[in-house]
Amino acid sequence: MLLVLLTLVWGLNWPVMKLGVTHFPPLSFRSLSMWLGLPVLYVAVRAMKVPLRIERAQWRELGSLTFTNMIVWHVLAVLSVQALSSGRAAILGYTMPVFSALWGVALFGQRLSPRQLLGVAAAAIGVALLLWHELGRMTGRPWAAAGMLVSAAVWALGTQQLRRTRMPVPTLAIVFWMTVITTLVMTLLATVLEHDRWHEPSAVVWATIVFNAVMIFGFAQPVWLYLARSLAPVASTLSVMMIPVLGTLSGAWWLDEQLHWQDFAAIALMLVAIASVLWPARPVQASQAA
Repeated sequence: MLLVLLTLVWGLNWPVMKLGVTHFPPLSFRSLSMWLGLPVLYVAVRAMKVPLRIERAQWRELGSLTFTNMIVWHVLAVLSVQALSSGRAAILGYTMPVFSALWGVALFGQRLSPRQLLGVAAAAIGVALLLWHELGRMTGRPWAAAGMLVSAAVWALGTQQLRRTRMPVPTLAIVFWMTVITTLVMTLLATVLEHDRWHEPSAVVWATIVFNAVMIFGFAQPVWLYLARSLAPVASTLSVMMIPVLGTLSGAWWLDEQLHWQDFAAIALMLVAIASVLWPARPVQASQAA
């Protein structure tokens, strides 16, 4: 259920975010969303009686996890989505599962089962199909495409690191303090780089900011980090591969971004990728176990 809700919220947020950063400086948009989302997250964490104390010995690791899981992603993604269509940005951002599998093999000695290899291959082919008609348009803005790919690769590394952290604190405590640190960094960058473009947000922009504050930073981000720490890395990453599909479809419906046959073929491949990690394993027969 958490995966379904996460997919819906994050998928629909791509056109929402595109709409917001089209009419407001992107770093400032993200900063306002995070400042409004922090109280929501704090109230939820306190309502669940989650202890927030993190010992000084864990601060260094907390900083490293914040950098790879949130700071790089939020800075580069929000800057890139301003120059790309929402569907294109979602597709590039969700190359993350492929990067996650590669990080796992390269750095952590992770071995992928044949079914997981099938899922990674299906996800990679699906992303390639979704990009089929986008490569020509992206060549004019290669920095934005590169920014999304770099943010996806670093986010994938962060997912692997979070899964393996030995910090003896609840995941939601880590989420809260990572959000606080990222909010401060985003605010500093917005003040330095965008203060000359600040203006009163329109009603539409305020609506997109509030959506991001409540649904992304109050719900989706904590849920994702909880799943990333509690599920196996390949399972947690491939299981959300419907997000770029939903982002592409919602962008087509809302922002008139054109769809092609490759988009529908990619949907089938994403479903294969998801099933490869979420389909229950065949139970061992009692006679075989004996």
